[in-house]
Amino acid sequence: SEARESHTYIYLSTMKLSIILSLIAPVTAFIAAPSKNLRAGSSLSALDNRRSFLTNAIAGVALSTGLAQPAFAADNLVDVYFGVGCYWHIQHEFVVAERKLLNRADNEVTSRTGYAGGTATDKEGRVCYHNFKGVGDYGKLGHGEVVGMQIPQGQIGTFAKEYFDLFTANGERVDPMDRGGEYRSLLGLPGGSKNAAYPAVEAAATAKGMTLELGQGNDGDTLGLKKVWVYDTAKFPFYQAEVYHQFHDDFQSKAYGKKYNQLADQAFDEGRLKVTGCPDRV
Repeated sequence: SEARESHTYIYLSTMKLSIILSLIAPVTAFIAAPSKNLRAGSSLSALDNRRSFLTNAIAGVALSTGLAQPAFAADNLVDVYFGVGCYWHIQHEFVVAERKLLNRADNEVTSRTGYAGGTATDKEGRVCYHNFKGVGDYGKLGHGEVVGMQIPQGQIGTFAKEYFDLFTANGERVDPMDRGGEYRSLLGLPGGSKNAAYPAVEAAATAKGMTLELGQGNDGDTLGLKKVWVYDTAKFPFYQAEVYHQFHDDFQSKAYGKKYNQLADQAFDEGRLKVTGCPDRV
């Protein structure tokens, strides 16, 4: 009886594998085939779409047959952060990037202002903006202003390009009047320089005439140095900023409009923004 059940299991598993391979074969051919309809400069986007289609197709087949889904590291969502000067402007630009590159709707964008790069919090675990109560002052705790987000691992290089495009042609931040370690240029990746996408980040920096340097925590300002501190997000985590500082207008451009500003209330009501324990409007 046990031998019969074993043979039956092997037979069914073999049939499932055959079904998967037969369904994947034409999809794989579609991925490999060059498209005659690709416009100049759009081949990479089209290829990414094809890969995404293949990933979804395989996952769907695996679910329908009851087999375990394979891991696609390039599509795994990871937490990263980028900072250069005041975070109000940077958040807006990354919200635009999420919409453009990931086709995310307003209730799907993950960009949040926050603090990172320091080695401490206050005794309550808080990191806060400067305040009259002296609670968890991020500057005194060695942190810098950043925008944290959750993006696919395979898109880190693309978002790094967006980040370096935020610098001027001379490799400086657009608000040099803001000075001090709080406004230093920094970015955080899972694993830091050991992240698989680090070479792509480094290439984006080099293309802008800038360099990357491993941060030790509590690092100084980068103004005039054309460099960006790099942190491991496990060692130097992201701390969300107060609701007041989310989706805020900045001083570098015209007001972004009430629809953009109201994203803060929407995110808070839906639980995507949390109460930080810092002095705030909520």
